Amino acid sequence: MLNVGLTGNVASGKSTVAQLFEGWGATLIDADRLVREAQAPGSWVLRAIVERFGEHMLRRDGALDRAALRRVVMEDVEARADLNRIVHPEVNRRRAELLTEAKARGDRIVVSDIPLLFEATDPAEFDVVVLVDAPEELRHVRLEAERGLTPVEAERMIRAQLPSSEKRGRSDFVIDNVGDRATLEQKAAEVWKALLARA
Repeated sequence: MLNVGLTGNVASGKSTVAQLFEGWGATLIDADRLVREAQAPGSWVLRAIVERFGEHMLRRDGALDRAALRRVVMEDVEARADLNRIVHPEVNRRRAELLTEAKARGDRIVVSDIPLLFEATDPAEFDVVVLVDAPEELRHVRLEAERGLTPVEAERMIRAQLPSSEKRGRSDFVIDNVGDRATLEQKAAEVWKALLARA
């Protein structure tokens, strides 16, 4: 089983590449989905978040108010570190379980889609690391146009992650997403072919 770590800074196009890999036959483990599951009402993770950040982080239905929490951690490095300490161990534990299950099934390629792979995980855990990258200016435009963020919010979100320049040299493959969807798909297909050759 080839254990692939897929990452990319916000608005790089990583999620699109993850969907393509899954469509071509990869088993996909989505860290964002695991985060949402870990933070579900009744979970110890959600209780720890409320204990650290306050009851106002809950919506009326008892679910986490993700937008409120995001606003806090985007502006406060210490708060972001505290949140990571609460959430990431549980996410990594669950991801390890899913990897074990995939290996037992005999899955050929497992892709873990992890936005904060370099920030919160050890890249050495993976056989291969794939980085999806795009220029910062372009990611600004995407965040404002596609997600409706203000320029200040987009800047905060971008600054909350390590610069991709620090990730490129530590990645086995880099997919530069500066064109249209068809171009991105073509570049992803070339990497997929290389992954198949390694698997």
